[in-house]
Amino acid sequence: MLEEFKKFALKGNMVDLAIGFILGGAFGTIVKSLVNDIIMPPIGLLMGGVDFSNLYKVINDVDIPAGTTLDAAKEAGAVTLNYGLFVNNCISFLILALVLFFIVKAINKAKAKQEVEAAAAPAEPPKQETLLTEIRDLLQK
Repeated sequence: MLEEFKKFALKGNMVDLAIGFILGGAFGTIVKSLVNDIIMPPIGLLMGGVDFSNLYKVINDVDIPAGTTLDAAKEAGAVTLNYGLFVNNCISFLILALVLFFIVKAINKAKAKQEVEAAAAPAEPPKQETLLTEIRDLLQK
């Protein structure tokens, strides 16, 4: 059974999937940083200095002063609906989906080009036919 598992785990598709999963996680981190550190600060500035990661609504009876950060509100025991973080995550998802769309589109375009080139190239005759043609040519000489 261990041998079967080794064969399964070392198949090309399984290794490709693992590499894709690791790269996807790393890419997700980059997109999250892009949204949180590059895109959202200017948007927050345009909206009057709003930090989207600190937009929340307290839903229990804890008295939290206005302008308190999300972390401070949680430390005070507040139960919060973190709609600002939700907005950040939605933007991250949309950017990630858009990038993946362009990657898949480029791959499909490259595959289509390869298929056209393969269809345009004349098919080589079988080796046996090539040998017979060479023999015929030698006999004619």
